[in-house]
Amino acid sequence: MTPYPLVRLRPKEGRRLRAGAPWAFSNEIAMTPEARALAPGSLVRLEGDDGVRFGLALFNPHSLIAARVLERDADAVIDAAWMRARIEEAAALRARLCDPEFHRLVHAEGDRLPGLIIDRFGDAAVVQANTAGMQRLTSLILEALDFSVIVARNDSSARRLESLPEETTQLRGTDGDAEVVEAGLRFPVDLLGGQKTGWYYDQRPNRDLVAGLAAGARVLDLFCHTGAFGLRCAAAGAASVLLADSSAPALAAAEQAAALNGLAGVRTRRADAFDLLEELAAAGERFDLVVCDPPAFAKSRKDAAAGLRAYGKLTRLAAAVTAPGRIPFHRLMQPSRAPSGVVSADRLGPLARPARGARARHHGRRSGPSGASAPAGDRLSQGTIAATRLILAAALANSTSQAASTSQAASRPRRSRRRRIGWRPSGSSSSRAGRRQAVMARERHPADLAIRHARRVRTSRRGDDRLRREHSRGRIENPSCTLR
Repeated sequence: MTPYPLVRLRPKEGRRLRAGAPWAFSNEIAMTPEARALAPGSLVRLEGDDGVRFGLALFNPHSLIAARVLERDADAVIDAAWMRARIEEAAALRARLCDPEFHRLVHAEGDRLPGLIIDRFGDAAVVQANTAGMQRLTSLILEALDFSVIVARNDSSARRLESLPEETTQLRGTDGDAEVVEAGLRFPVDLLGGQKTGWYYDQRPNRDLVAGLAAGARVLDLFCHTGAFGLRCAAAGAASVLLADSSAPALAAAEQAAALNGLAGVRTRRADAFDLLEELAAAGERFDLVVCDPPAFAKSRKDAAAGLRAYGKLTRLAAAVTAPGRIPFHRLMQPSRAPSGVVSADRLGPLARPARGARARHHGRRSGPSGASAPAGDRLSQGTIAATRLILAAALANSTSQAASTSQAASRPRRSRRRRIGWRPSGSSSSRAGRRQAVMARERHPADLAIRHARRVRTSRRGDDRLRREHSRGRIENPSCTLR
């Protein structure tokens, strides 16, 4: 028996864990005085109230996700040898799937190391511990890593949920600069000051896709950061590339990368993306390929509606500067359905339809995982951890008709038509649930469509749950519901 304290679930809890989920929420834990007294990040033996053993978990009594399963064998000992074996297992998988020196080495629950991110840059590595448990295991992690430079980028906002400070520390070595090589191109990486962990490895498949469309094209890369999308296009034979971002240091890194790889025809522009798109449209500038890789416009649930409107506006403006028959390419981040998720896939779905004012037709859509560097964990689909939706739209009208239709759309009065959406119990039109289904909806642009669609889906799900409860109590015979 391992010398770790025992934490039990409340009676009748543990359905998720029995199905293979890697964590338990605080309301599923029997919070005894002994459990509450445990230090955040403690290793514990996790059991059900009936004695079923779920293994060893990292426990934080002050977090919403109170227990994160680390090892299914409850008799295991978590030491340096155990940590090295787990990381070597992750490295063996990357050796088969990724670039051998540049990849995400550890991806949290996907590699059965909850809350731990490790990105490799040749002989350097960036470590990010987003849970109190991984913070306590940092010394074991360092023993398991053989890199000459290791930087701890513990500045993620996710650490606030675990009551951890946000900080950046050089754990080994003195050099904070590194390089990443992708498709034969060299990109400088600032391990200490770059965004996230320095590089977006999960977007490598998306950059491959965009580069394949760039030969001979005029490319506009918005929210370019260090220019990975745009410079990949330049190397693939783009006629010209305009990199746009609001960060001067990011653009300086992009210019350095362009010079390092001898790429010609690359320009940079420091500007707000929305203002720049309006300026380019007014000047009559058109591009064959427009890449939009925006940040999260909705960082909390209360900002979701405003964020959807921003994504819709970005879609319209990008379509307006796209040459006839060419491609505005959007990567809209689709936050997860984990507890920290803000906007679900259902709410982003209607944004795949370009603005009517830009007279563009939806040409294709690609949804996919975040690349081989980010595997899914036990019972976690890739969409649960993170997902990306790529939207390809081909403009049909010429520039003049686009501008004219956009102007007409802006001057068109708002429509005030009411529609009933939601669910209605079969055979009932006057029930309490039926009276709650009325929702105002106006069809103006994709953001409005997204909000209306989200309300319909949410209302439908609530209705389904209530009808099932009523059916189980014998109050109704048919638990079906109708979406209108």
